[in-house]
Amino acid sequence: MSEAKKAANKKWDMANRERKRYITAKSQAKSFVRNYATQDDLENLKKIIEEKQKN
Repeated sequence: MSEAKKAANKKWDMANRERKRYITAKSQAKSFVRNYATQDDLENLKKIIEEKQKN
């Protein structure tokens, strides 16, 4: 990766901290569900999602 691209990425990261945090959290959540979640985990997450959708 070129130095200019690294600098541009760093500048974007600094200017968009909340967006980057959101993207990272979303990716981690999807990865957890796909690769690690047990049936109990999925049931608990389903309850959390249903509660969130009510609000």
